[in-house]
Amino acid sequence: MKVAFLGTPEVAAGTLRAVVAAGHDVRIVVTRPDKRRGRGSATGPSPVKAAALELGLPVAHQPVDVLGKGAELGVVVAFGRLVRPEVLGQLTFVNVHFSLLPRWRGAAPVERAILAGDDRTGVCLMKLEEGLDTGPVYARAEVAIGLEETAAELRSRLGALGTEMLLKVLAQGLPTPVAQLGEPTYAAKIGPEELRLDFTQPAAVCHRVVRAGRAWTTWRGRRLLVHRARAHLWPSPLAPGEIAGNIVGTGDGTLELLLVQLEGRAVMSAPDWARGAHPAPGERLGA
Repeated sequence: MKVAFLGTPEVAAGTLRAVVAAGHDVRIVVTRPDKRRGRGSATGPSPVKAAALELGLPVAHQPVDVLGKGAELGVVVAFGRLVRPEVLGQLTFVNVHFSLLPRWRGAAPVERAILAGDDRTGVCLMKLEEGLDTGPVYARAEVAIGLEETAAELRSRLGALGTEMLLKVLAQGLPTPVAQLGEPTYAAKIGPEELRLDFTQPAAVCHRVVRAGRAWTTWRGRRLLVHRARAHLWPSPLAPGEIAGNIVGTGDGTLELLLVQLEGRAVMSAPDWARGAHPAPGERLGA
């Protein structure tokens, strides 16, 4: 098919490469503008733009730029911007959305599913409409969420599944979409304060925050990122936030820190960090 592709992050770049490898004619790629990515002041392209340039595809930054390019279908994967009605009125768009719609419409469906403690999620190929992820669904697949699975890992797995579903639809043609059924929930963008670890909460809740990504607390006045952890539900004498080695007390059970990153430092194993930090008896994270 002749396709216009809209996307931004690495998971979308993988889908773009697969669409091209399958022989489809990508007429234009639309992605977010270059921005600072990492340390330093230099700007860099989004993963989708980098992939498009490697593949020799034309790149634009406004959805309206898909018009007049001869595309038969628009494909959207984690683009991060709304497509205006005047564009939707001239081209059909399929959105690869990482949830079981209508649950978790919006910007952060993977993170919200993990934070809510959902045990299942999936991918929907949805017809893009003016409303926020309200369109009817062409195809749907459901998967279990692993007990230790992070948002990044789950997003990668859903991206591969969504790509497989998309390629099948592109090869066979769009089926008749089916309206979404059920009570919608909304996946608002995750703010930094939501990722601050509250050790008065149960260990299972703290663990979900870590799995969502960029979880943090403070240690002696500096920010400490927690990249990996494990929840233990057995009783503990540690008070919430109290740390003994790499074990932290919570409102119910303990959180075992596995990978951490002190502000301005590299990621390291939590036991190694604890040996260097020498927590005093009764000292707490987040104090």
